[in-house]
Amino acid sequence: MNAHLDLERLAGGAHHDPHSILGAHPGAGGVIVRVLRPLAEKVQVVVDGQVHDMEHVAHGVFAVTIPGLDKVPDYRFRVTYAGAEPYEMADPYRHWPTLGEVDLHLIGEGRHERLWEVLGARVMRHEDVEGTAFAVWAPNARGIRVIGDFNHWDGTAYPMRSLGRSGVWELFIPGLGEGDRYKFGVLGADGVWRAKADPMARRTETPPATASVIDRSEYGWQDDEWMRRRASRNALDAPMSTYEVHLGSWRPGLSYRQLATELVDYVVDMGFTHVEFMPVAEHPFGGSWGYQVTSYYAPTARFGTPDEFRHLVDRLHEAGIGVVVDWVPAHFPMDDWALARFDGTPLYEHADPARGEHPDWGTYVFDFGRREVRNFLVANAVYWLREFHIDGLRVDAVASMLYLDYSRREGEWTPNEYGGRENLDAVEFLKEMNMVSYRDQPGIITVAEESTAWPGVSRPVHLGGLGFGFKWNMGWMHDTLAYLKHEPIFRQYHHHQMTFSLMYAYSENFVLPLSHDEVVHGKGSLLGKMPGDEWQRFANLRALFAFMWAHPGKQLLFMGGEFGQGSEWSEERGLDWWVLDFDGHKGVQRLVRDLNRIYRETPALWSLDASPDGFRWIDADDAMGNVFSFLRRAPDGSAVACVVNFSGAPHEDYRLGLPYAGAWEEALNTDSYDYAGSGVGNLGAVEAVEEPRHGLPYSARLRVPPLGAVWFRHPGMSAEVKPVAEVVSVEAVAGDAPAATVTEIEEGAAGEKNLDEPVAGGAVAGAVTETSTGNALAGAVTETGTGNALAGAVTETGTGNALAGAVTETGTGNALAGAVTEIAGGAGGRPA
Repeated sequence: MNAHLDLERLAGGAHHDPHSILGAHPGAGGVIVRVLRPLAEKVQVVVDGQVHDMEHVAHGVFAVTIPGLDKVPDYRFRVTYAGAEPYEMADPYRHWPTLGEVDLHLIGEGRHERLWEVLGARVMRHEDVEGTAFAVWAPNARGIRVIGDFNHWDGTAYPMRSLGRSGVWELFIPGLGEGDRYKFGVLGADGVWRAKADPMARRTETPPATASVIDRSEYGWQDDEWMRRRASRNALDAPMSTYEVHLGSWRPGLSYRQLATELVDYVVDMGFTHVEFMPVAEHPFGGSWGYQVTSYYAPTARFGTPDEFRHLVDRLHEAGIGVVVDWVPAHFPMDDWALARFDGTPLYEHADPARGEHPDWGTYVFDFGRREVRNFLVANAVYWLREFHIDGLRVDAVASMLYLDYSRREGEWTPNEYGGRENLDAVEFLKEMNMVSYRDQPGIITVAEESTAWPGVSRPVHLGGLGFGFKWNMGWMHDTLAYLKHEPIFRQYHHHQMTFSLMYAYSENFVLPLSHDEVVHGKGSLLGKMPGDEWQRFANLRALFAFMWAHPGKQLLFMGGEFGQGSEWSEERGLDWWVLDFDGHKGVQRLVRDLNRIYRETPALWSLDASPDGFRWIDADDAMGNVFSFLRRAPDGSAVACVVNFSGAPHEDYRLGLPYAGAWEEALNTDSYDYAGSGVGNLGAVEAVEEPRHGLPYSARLRVPPLGAVWFRHPGMSAEVKPVAEVVSVEAVAGDAPAATVTEIEEGAAGEKNLDEPVAGGAVAGAVTETSTGNALAGAVTETGTGNALAGAVTETGTGNALAGAVTETGTGNALAGAVTEIAGGAGGRPA
């Protein structure tokens, strides 16, 4: 009676240990061999060339006792179906489990950090037999079968065995290998059969097909030197300019191998240090952009095989480009063939709908408190870092994980054990993921897309943080784009939106993102967000990029933004590469290329990103002028002065405080003719003199272009201070033409220190010192920017009034009786 029930359960797929019935078992009368072959007309067992007919017992089970044997021999089955030729097969049920006790213990504890090495489909040689070992975690399943091409998707003859309390089911099938498609037939706790893709599958069919594919990597990496250097790298004090890419729409139709040439060459040409791929893990719906993952361990098959994806990463490393991928542990889709209700119960998802379902996205939320689920995700993070040499993970939707009431109204969520809204399980998961990732793969980075004020996101776990390396600065992004949408005349009333980010710039290690999220869902493109006519929109965008690259923090720019694509992004079509036939778009692309080049070669722009020592406002309060000016500094004392003018008019004779005397090289000017600008510039350099301004000991006069930005570089105190004429020649400066030559004379003495420095304006009589524009008629004039000097001496004052022939260097004073005031449009003069 019990034997009959066992056979019935076996044939029905509900037996927890089919190996106890099937296979070869020594007994008193010899070795009894059983096999499950429903619908077979005849089954024989072949031992040492001798053929033994097997008898059908019940429910498709055939058996025979081979006498005279006291141990299991080597044998094969010969099976005949109606109308078909006999074929021979090895027996899957003669083998011991492929998982050891240590593996099962670690899985049970949720601490198996290389889970992919024991679960899923693994091609191996087991007990001298080539085949594939299948293992899947499904603790509440009543039975599991392997189904696939090899058995015509009927798994009746291939039930798996349960390995005790671990919840793991296992079966080794001889003869199966790379490329074979498969799924698991799962008899759930609810008594329903479901065909499920392997949660640990390393390869899949190309969507919309959903089968898992057996895979074995044979890729030979060529990036040993990159990986060696990565292990000792600290991303905080290194340049990091990231190009965010959606692989399917960058140039539609390209495979991983083609991208390994075309994308790599483009990223190198543009000068980015990293690429960030939107989710690469397999996902069924292209419209999700990869953010609804069904196979966490498989790169999408849309563009090739896993090894071909490895080749893409390898080529990027060969070119000196780091690789970050978006990783989505927050939620997963409800597709019934994937993780959802995997064993007929909420297994990967939280059982409480208030915690296990996401109301906005129609997805399930992982049960972060369950140790096996946490292990599945932590091991997955390590898998991408280790197996694909990924250099960083950008973790999506962290805020949705941290808060139990995220996107839920009152009454739709349940508090934690302390009555709070923090998801304590998710907090512990994120800490564990970061700790394990950084320990296993030193030198990698993890980046949080976290949009709230949760403290310590990028603080180490041992200091009370979540342990991320970086956090996206969503506040900077929102404030900056909100400011720029206003016409320049109204921006003075929103000046604080651009300065506020420095109030918290060092509370986290920030990445400044202009990501895909800002150019979809009716938001328009970056270029489309800019106000004004076509020239003004391009100028605004160029100024934004210069401001962004100079601001503390690392940079991330979504594809298409680097050439000012005008249309909103869609995953259904490629980028508008054709617009590069037009000067405005070509100019933006040239600018981004130069921004990256100058950024990489200028440590002041990145070496102290995480320290307040690397930044100082020069003037944060010029709201009327829509100007922001600040210094970036490096440990060696070198500095960059960045001046951004978000007004529609140039600022002539703009005096700027600086920390060092001498020449400051104009390293970048977004208004250059090369970028399709108007050519307002500073002839390649400005000279800082010993005249305090903005709390700094020196200052220089400069021209700030309309809707433009200029960067000035100085090597620091340790370097030899050179005059302007030795820093740059007039002919080398694009976009600026000299109007005359004025002799630069110290202390007002004519005939001294003749440098023949070209400036705008003319000298008629007397000595003129460092004048940028304006005419000198008589007397001595010291450092006048605009206006006419009529007679008398020069008063070198910062504010106040000059009487009786004095020239006042003041931005606010009035000039009386022959005095000239240093203001744009002041008495006695006008802007050039």
